[in-house]
Amino acid sequence: MYTLTRTLLPALLGAALLTACSSNQENKQNAMIEKSSFGQTADGQEADLYTLRNTSGMEAKITNFGGVVVSLTAPDRNGAYEDVTLGFDSLAPYQKDSPYFGALIGRYGNRIAKGKFTLDGKSYTLATNNMGNHLHGGLQGFDKVLWTAQAVEGDEPALKLTYTSKDGEEGYPGTLNVEVTYTLQRDNALRIDYKATTDKPTVVNLTNHTYFNLANKGDILNHELTLYADRFLPVDQTLIPTGELRPVAGTVFDFTKPTAMGARINDSTDTQIKYGLGYDHAWILSDSSQGLKRAATVYEPTTGRVMDVSTTEPAIQFYTGNFLDGTLTGKGGVKYAKRTGFCLETEHYPDSPNQPKFPSTTLRPGETYQSTTVYKFSARK
Repeated sequence: MYTLTRTLLPALLGAALLTACSSNQENKQNAMIEKSSFGQTADGQEADLYTLRNTSGMEAKITNFGGVVVSLTAPDRNGAYEDVTLGFDSLAPYQKDSPYFGALIGRYGNRIAKGKFTLDGKSYTLATNNMGNHLHGGLQGFDKVLWTAQAVEGDEPALKLTYTSKDGEEGYPGTLNVEVTYTLQRDNALRIDYKATTDKPTVVNLTNHTYFNLANKGDILNHELTLYADRFLPVDQTLIPTGELRPVAGTVFDFTKPTAMGARINDSTDTQIKYGLGYDHAWILSDSSQGLKRAATVYEPTTGRVMDVSTTEPAIQFYTGNFLDGTLTGKGGVKYAKRTGFCLETEHYPDSPNQPKFPSTTLRPGETYQSTTVYKFSARK
């Protein structure tokens, strides 16, 4: 056994620290994207998992099965990155048990009443998979198909996913060519760009259904939410909008100032809360401009994490995981109990094809559907 001299020890410690700092700096400077296997689909196709890392140390894992965001890390006030999404460790549960964890949703996000709509005088019938209504694209929506993936390397790594939905798929008219690009930006934002074209008139309303928990554990009731919206869409007992655009002022739906998600979620006197078993409604953004605009801000006080949502869409669906019941075992063996995750789905209004006063979701040949949503993460000290 021997001891280091007083002159040698500081030198070695300094060299070690310099090497560690250099290594950390190098890790943060190298944006990258890696591909690995995520298993086989029920029909024997290979699904892949893409890991995107930006120069700040943030990481997103996305599979081409359903375009699912499997995990997404974000820093807390001490700079520690943790996964802030709900999901599964393997492919199999996404194919049978998933309540749309992290998935791309289409052709039509949210609900269409009784699975029926009329377009240009012709009636169409879709599958009814939710209280007699059509939900999130039907029995096999975009969340349950294998997308073609293209990795795009660079300072901001991206994953481009494409899918062709055939004429008549799930009852929808027209062959729809869809392109969705996930980009992990330098500023710790996950940007989602949607694009679609059709050869026949059809309806389109694409979104992403990631469940977030900025604390990485427990429920989401103490998360503080701000919605930049002064109206919401009341619904009937089957969660179909009534057509009314109701002001949030003076109601439990007023999140124009930061408010804990759980502050009024169990208000038994509010019929809308009863219908949704909590929050499961669309809010109409106050800013009606066509460009990218603020939609929501979420702050988690124990970690300091902040998520800012901006979008080109006119509405945002806020859902508080009301139907999670502890029967699903997620990542790391965690059982997802009621309200352990929340969703902020940017979109056009639910049931727009049946409500002429709502903004149109009709896409025609020669037109291009385009939409962008950005989830940006930061932390407060």
